Amino acid sequence: MNSLAATSPELTRQVDYRSVALLSAAHLCDDINQGVLPAMLPFFIAAYHLSYAAAAGLVLAQTLSSSIVQPLFGFFADRHSSPWLIPAGMTLAGLGVAGSGLAPTYSLIFLSIALSGFGISAFHPEAARRVRYLSGSRQATTMSLFTVGGMVGFALGPILITPTLMMLGTRGALVLTLPVLVMAIVLTSNLRRLASVEPADSGVEGRVMVEGDERWSDFIRLTTVVVLRSIAFFGLNTFLPLYWTANLHGTKAGGAMALTALAASVALGTLIGGRLADRYGRKTVIAWSLGAFVPLLLIFLNSRIFVAAIMLLPIGIAVAAANSVVVVMGQDYLPTRVGLAAGVTLGLSMTIGGMLTPVLGTIADHYGLSTAMFLVALVPSLAFAMSLTLHETAGETVRVEMAASALQSPSTGGR
Repeated sequence: MNSLAATSPELTRQVDYRSVALLSAAHLCDDINQGVLPAMLPFFIAAYHLSYAAAAGLVLAQTLSSSIVQPLFGFFADRHSSPWLIPAGMTLAGLGVAGSGLAPTYSLIFLSIALSGFGISAFHPEAARRVRYLSGSRQATTMSLFTVGGMVGFALGPILITPTLMMLGTRGALVLTLPVLVMAIVLTSNLRRLASVEPADSGVEGRVMVEGDERWSDFIRLTTVVVLRSIAFFGLNTFLPLYWTANLHGTKAGGAMALTALAASVALGTLIGGRLADRYGRKTVIAWSLGAFVPLLLIFLNSRIFVAAIMLLPIGIAVAAANSVVVVMGQDYLPTRVGLAAGVTLGLSMTIGGMLTPVLGTIADHYGLSTAMFLVALVPSLAFAMSLTLHETAGETVRVEMAASALQSPSTGGR
């Protein structure tokens, strides 16, 4: 019996930490396939005598296919509940990159990488949609756990694939099938649990009742904030090792360590931001993180190497505090289109910001690296100003109504 009882009580949805942890682990396995590609490029160049432009084309193939179509998958997920996209997308992500190691020609390598990106694109909106429905009142906190899972996967990718390729050559990429296939089996066996709570029109017994109006003007402004944030983040991440050696007169190894320190602080900032957003509000965390990023990076740019190294911790926390918060806030603004909101904030907006990084590179070529880094520090001020125009959200009201048959079952005692 799927009809709702007229007198059905409303039950506040509790956080399903087990399912959120599973989705975070899946995010790790999925994003390993993004992290490995840059580390694979030298092996492709050596094996197939590729030019640097051709190698960069492989990164572009994955970036575009993993981001541009994410809103389309989000739109599809909002119209048709598709939990199967989570294991299917993750599996395609792994098989695509693994297949590139066996491909005999550049065209087939390109196609394999693009298919991998397509799988990554299919995974994210539906997975983020599930995290929201499983998160109860702690949506920013749980979204930060999900986000950090992807960060860990991205960081682990090069560590896992490099020694394998050194021993086996490009065919060693087949090892990438193992984590995704194992996790796909685990996800498939838990698919019923992940899909146990659905939007109200899905026809299942436990249903999420979504309340709230769609606020497109706020969502568009939020998307602008995300684009500006991503320009700053990609600019900092790209030029940090160069600035470390050229301007701070550090070593190349020190530049690599600086990137590692930044990545660690970004992960920490993501977790901190999620907790703070659930306590103090989404807009508050976004505005404060952007407002703090500007002076912190300016201090970094005017410091000697020892102080600059110390500044990487607060800079990483500031730039990342809003990572998961913008996704949740986007879903707050579009409560009936949470898959689409995730596709835009997780994928499309970040890609646009990354694609604008070459503009900063051109500025660095003509006017110096210090000028480019100064602009990186100023861009968040524009995002900060835009964030002040956003309307705060406390999160939509998410409730679970149980079907009459479930309420009257012996296991519930008729309660």
